[in-house]
Amino acid sequence: MAKTPTEEGKRPRGKAQEAAVWVLLGMLVLGLGGFGVTSFSGGVKKVGSVGEIDIGTDDYARALQQQIAALSQQFGKQLTLQEARALGIDQQVLQSVIARAALDNEARRIGISVGDAVVATELMGMDSFKGASGSFDREAYRYTLNRNNLTEAQFEADLRRDMSRELLQGAVAGGFVAPKAMIDTIYAWAGERRGFSMLRLTEADLPAPLATPTEAELKAHYDAHIDRFTRPEAKRISYAALLPEAIAKDQPVDEAMLKDLYQKRIAEFVIPERRIVERLVYPDQAAADAARAELDGGKAFDALVAERGLTLDDIDQGDVTKAELGSAGEAVFAAAEGDVVGPLATDLGPALFRVVSVLAAEETTFEEARDTLAIEFQTDAARRLIAAKVEEIDDLLAGGATLEDLAKETGMQLATLDFVPGRQGDAAIEGYPAFRKAAEEVKAGDFSEAIVLEDGGVVALRLDEIVPAAPIPFDEARDQVAEDWRKEALAKALSARAIEVKAAVEGGASLGSFGIVDVTPEIARNGFVENVPDTLLPEVFRMAEGAVQVVEGPDFIAVVQLDRILPAPTEGEDAQAMQEALAEQARKAIASDAFAAFTTALTAEAGITLDQAAINAVHASLP
Repeated sequence: MAKTPTEEGKRPRGKAQEAAVWVLLGMLVLGLGGFGVTSFSGGVKKVGSVGEIDIGTDDYARALQQQIAALSQQFGKQLTLQEARALGIDQQVLQSVIARAALDNEARRIGISVGDAVVATELMGMDSFKGASGSFDREAYRYTLNRNNLTEAQFEADLRRDMSRELLQGAVAGGFVAPKAMIDTIYAWAGERRGFSMLRLTEADLPAPLATPTEAELKAHYDAHIDRFTRPEAKRISYAALLPEAIAKDQPVDEAMLKDLYQKRIAEFVIPERRIVERLVYPDQAAADAARAELDGGKAFDALVAERGLTLDDIDQGDVTKAELGSAGEAVFAAAEGDVVGPLATDLGPALFRVVSVLAAEETTFEEARDTLAIEFQTDAARRLIAAKVEEIDDLLAGGATLEDLAKETGMQLATLDFVPGRQGDAAIEGYPAFRKAAEEVKAGDFSEAIVLEDGGVVALRLDEIVPAAPIPFDEARDQVAEDWRKEALAKALSARAIEVKAAVEGGASLGSFGIVDVTPEIARNGFVENVPDTLLPEVFRMAEGAVQVVEGPDFIAVVQLDRILPAPTEGEDAQAMQEALAEQARKAIASDAFAAFTTALTAEAGITLDQAAINAVHASLP
């Protein structure tokens, strides 16, 4: 059966972020993490214990599946258990369920729990268990639990433990305040600004043009950098293809059908006169008349817009025809570009209209459009012809036909190319994602299949051999070598020139005397400068005031002079907001560290045992 093209589809949390989630959401999230996942069905019931609390295989399996599902959503593809384990997800999840068990053990030891009424209130407020009326639905509750292999007693016990853990967690993680000295220090660093001047150097800034390389220099460059002039390992693929564009020109054209197609799409070819307009609507005629009077008195239309609490984007109507404007069309189309007319009646109330631009009518005659329509007509006919041949091609391949046989019997074009996985080469067939996907996957000995391409074409391919990586002969690579030599020579020359300029500026010369200087009066550490390497701002923030530095990057070299260092502002709403945000982040980090230390201490005190065989069994049970 022919294959058709298909479309193929955030980072795992860091340690600090994971801890913050524990602080903010705690055990409740993990305790309810089983929705939508299956139960571990092995004979082993626990993967370990902390003190008197067992860590159930179901708990570990559900938590692991939940985390893999979350990461799969972030990455945009379904992660396998092996991929998740390579990221250390299994260890993160294991540590989280160990911490839960440690808290459960401590809550039991000191007698922390919540009453039935509190559990019931929490349970009845969960969206997962609400019916169509928006209130708790017992049938939905039973169905959801049954679907997730949970009993009501088991779930409610888990929920009680989750809420008890939250109480214990709140007692440990609550009440922390970041030291003011620490916040002041962080804010002073984070809030600093820099003002700098930058001279970007290009080939035009060189005192002399680059020399032309000799043949010997090119050969030496080729030998020294042979890795740059080596063809990568490739798949030598033969393919037979039938593409619409290849046979379209041979398809007959029916003039009558072309004229009918032109009439059906007449709106594309005969475009009436239009206007780009802005419409400012008022609540009543009196307000609209008052605005008109202000406009006639010299007030700007933009000012009227601002008074209504709107922007020009809010009132932009785009390009419209006279008919689309309704009763206002006649007056608007009689106005010149830039005129404001009205108030005019609209469905939303009286409005002023400003004519931003006048767009003349456009007409493309049938004769002018014929060639374009003919190509579309022929291409569509070619697609239909190819579609009718796909089954025949499938049958031939199923019957043992080779690609060479296909070319003879169906008119498909036979060709060969060296395909490099992960790259799109210059061959036209490599422009098709469906072909590239098949070429990536094909293996020696695979049977050829008909693959329907994105534009309706069809191709079948075969792997002939693996072509090992090999140097491109010097004569063949000469132009590439010359270009590479020149790029390297230019980089060296610009680097040398930058060092000369830096020395001159440090000696008292003006940076501007060497060319056009880009001046950035003020920028933050997280600011943005267009078309510069990521290393530029970090370099700038390491410089002393007045210092001169050469900054280099891919296809970039500049001489930078730090003009001034601006301390973090101490007053104003922005400064206060930033300080408060830093204080809150620091508070959460401290609380997270304290909570992590607390759970670690609880685990050590209670004692922990793990059953690696049980853990392996859970892993083996997961897809």
